[in-house]
Amino acid sequence: MDVLAASPRSEIEACAEVLGPLPQAQPVRGPETGLVMLRGRIGGDGGPFNLGEAVVTRATVRLACGSVGHAYALGQDKAKARLSALLAALWSEGGRRAEGEEAIVAPLARARAEENARVAREAAATRVDFFTMVRGDD
Repeated sequence: MDVLAASPRSEIEACAEVLGPLPQAQPVRGPETGLVMLRGRIGGDGGPFNLGEAVVTRATVRLACGSVGHAYALGQDKAKARLSALLAALWSEGGRRAEGEEAIVAPLARARAEENARVAREAAATRVDFFTMVRGDD
């Protein structure tokens, strides 16, 4: 469900409309906003260090059928966290998993892949190749 965390709320809402009216969900926790510490490693294998803090919003909801959904979203968008938790609860419900993957997860994953490819193309366009010219007096 990381694709929900990486997608903007507007895209999630557009994909969720395909499912029709969403069921009522009872809030179990939140949505609530807090800070998390971001950790880093130099070179990927060096000693860990505290890079900084990030704002995260989390939500947990329960459907009438008993399915529970949890979601975390970077930033302060409480509506996105609640909607993501609701969709996670629907996804964990046995009969609606395939429908949720087809209507929500697949389109959002394609959109994220297209965005990543666009960013990679933009970065590649600014790439500079350095080379060393060998002098003939060695």
